[in-house]
Amino acid sequence: MGIESEASNSKSATASYDAAAAAAAAAGEGGWNKARGMVVKTLVLIGGALLLKRLTKSTTRWDHARLVSRSLSGEKFSKDQASRDPDHYFNFRMLTCPAAEMVDGSKVLYFEQAFWRTPQKPFRQRFYMVKPCPKELKCDVELSTYAIRDAEEYKNFCDRPKDQRPLPEEVIGDIAEHLTTIHLKRCDRGKRLYEGSTPPVGFPNSWNGASYCTSELSILRNNEIHVWDRGYDDDGNQVWGPKDGPYEYKPAPASSNNDMFSPFSFPIQQSTEKRIEGSFVLRE
Repeated sequence: MGIESEASNSKSATASYDAAAAAAAAAGEGGWNKARGMVVKTLVLIGGALLLKRLTKSTTRWDHARLVSRSLSGEKFSKDQASRDPDHYFNFRMLTCPAAEMVDGSKVLYFEQAFWRTPQKPFRQRFYMVKPCPKELKCDVELSTYAIRDAEEYKNFCDRPKDQRPLPEEVIGDIAEHLTTIHLKRCDRGKRLYEGSTPPVGFPNSWNGASYCTSELSILRNNEIHVWDRGYDDDGNQVWGPKDGPYEYKPAPASSNNDMFSPFSFPIQQSTEKRIEGSFVLRE
């Protein structure tokens, strides 16, 4: 359909040009300048119409998946949020990058999370799989999280030169246990591009006494990511995860990377062990 449309538009442009040229010939040399102006106007109008058609082309399901993949990728920090509320949040580094592509076109991203002071020692490593939602669901993008078969082999994957990373076929072979799936929907207006969550019943999880976990995700227009992961026991009591709201990850400006890792850029009020406990484990 697209090829036929382009061919039709091309024929229309040619016909319009021929008509304008014929008018110029009929007018003689004295009317050539006027006819040439008409030719230029005709081509400008046709070109503008074709450009408008391309710009207003409807976004496909795969377009949504690619946009989510790009938005998730990169280095992001929760520094601003930790500075505002150091008792409940601390500065994490979140790093995500493309790792492979499945046969069906699904994107596989590698994700790791670490303390900003020790980015070389991630404490959480995952694979993300990003693809369009199934047609029967009312959503745009399906984001699934998987464990990594040999996580140690992938440590600092995104920071390495490409020739020192596991190959795409190795990545696909190392996709292990499915952990969660979030269904994202495009937002109509406002700062948020996409938002979604796991089903209310969540997914199985046994960390720190939990029996299931839930996750909420929002992608903002400035590539900011809000993530709210929580674990619950059999009685529905929250046993891990932040209680007051999601973590807010913002891309670090390139010019401020040195300041980000300066020992004077972030106040240390608690030991690392206590801050981990306060972040992931709820205390009375």
